[in-house]
Amino acid sequence: MTTVVSSPVQHLEVNGIPFEAVIGIECHVELKTETKMFCGCRNLFGAQPNTNVCPVCLGLPGALPVPNRIAIELLVKAGLAFGAEIPAFSKFDRKNYFYPDMPKNYQISQYDMPLSVGGSVSFWLPDGTKKSVNLTRIHLEEDTGKSIHSGSSDGRIAGSTSSLVDFNRAGVPLMECVSEPDIRSAAEAVAYLEALKRTFVALGVSDVKMEEGSLRCDANVSIRPAGWAALGTKSEIKNMNSFRSVLRAIESELARQADVLSRGGRIVQETRGWDESSGVTIPQRSKEQAHDYRYFPDPDLVPIEFSKDDVRRLRDAAGTLPQARLERLIEVDKLTVAAAHQIVDTAGLADFYEAAARMSGSPQATANFLLGDLARLANDSGVAVAASGATPEALAELVALTASNAINSKTAKDLLVRIWTSGGSPSHIVEAEGLAQVSDLTAIDRLVDEVIAANAQTCADFRAGKNKVMGFLVGQVMKASRGKANPALAEERLRARIEAGSPA
Repeated sequence: MTTVVSSPVQHLEVNGIPFEAVIGIECHVELKTETKMFCGCRNLFGAQPNTNVCPVCLGLPGALPVPNRIAIELLVKAGLAFGAEIPAFSKFDRKNYFYPDMPKNYQISQYDMPLSVGGSVSFWLPDGTKKSVNLTRIHLEEDTGKSIHSGSSDGRIAGSTSSLVDFNRAGVPLMECVSEPDIRSAAEAVAYLEALKRTFVALGVSDVKMEEGSLRCDANVSIRPAGWAALGTKSEIKNMNSFRSVLRAIESELARQADVLSRGGRIVQETRGWDESSGVTIPQRSKEQAHDYRYFPDPDLVPIEFSKDDVRRLRDAAGTLPQARLERLIEVDKLTVAAAHQIVDTAGLADFYEAAARMSGSPQATANFLLGDLARLANDSGVAVAASGATPEALAELVALTASNAINSKTAKDLLVRIWTSGGSPSHIVEAEGLAQVSDLTAIDRLVDEVIAANAQTCADFRAGKNKVMGFLVGQVMKASRGKANPALAEERLRARIEAGSPA
């Protein structure tokens, strides 16, 4: 019997024995540079095939590569963001293998001396669990070209296909982030990738658009009896083009491996592709042993040296990173994981929130306004919160007015719409227009008496147990007060006077 349960930690059973998932991720990220890694050709997605090429990226005889300094610095920034070590000395190597879309028959990469070593990626799962995954390394290499397979235009051979190669992508700077096998579920794998993406966007190192291939990942997936230290036999999953695909592919592969073992079979080390339409992984090629790429130092490229001053300069230039913000929002401000992610992941919202929360002294109330009414206004108008008439100062004032019961929720919503369009100070508007909430008991009782007298049958229905009519009665008090009555106090006085049988 095989059981697979999707959860923050993947729980599996094979014939009644608990197993656990062991997952490592190899994530390839195209860097956001103007030119390619070793030549001056433009790094541009979507150009006409083979228009951004030159003798260097085509691997023509006698053409010599020159490293892109910006790409090197972007990778170092990424490593520093995750607490990695930046060695003083690193080098480029040749990784030798043949692929039709790799013109040199080797790839310039890094082997034993990468630019970034170690580090870790922390993230939160939706249930509030915090997780940390260790990085093995982040190294720099050049991307390959792209093979395009299509039906042949030659009608003489029925069913034949043709393969074309576009070398525009060949030589684009590619950063590979290799994790340790610390991930224990498909949900963790997605959260880990989202944390990488969030950081890379904040640093400006990549646009990380999976649909354009600037973020690609492979997952090494295995299972083992729970508590065992030894690793199981892994399958490498490729062809995942979205985070949803990553989630589904890993869950499918875990179920497949558990099923194989439950029937007495053996897991074979292999590369498998993800078939989105059928929802299963499919075998592509056996991978019993690691391929011998015959790495050796690239003789055309000098070693890279980084001084402590270089590292300090790049670290200082990083600014506030998403991880630090999430730490504050979740662990200090006590926001939910979902709210914190929404604030940090929406461009311009984190600065707005932190400024408003600091002034209001009420982080959770500030987040509620920001992700509720202000987010709705932003969606309806197509204008970002930070570009509207609302300011952090105005939101902080509104939070304070509401918390002190100076205004009620309806007035707060009305004020938000006004400042969104025209700006201004909520406190000044309330004072100038007499919008302060009415909480005076005598004034509330007078309004309550009027509503009870005008709605005798509804009051009788309430006494008969129809509790839902209370909302209507409170609404009548709010209408009579032009929206300024304290709704909680109005309901309290309505209940007391109706239950007493008559106004006091």
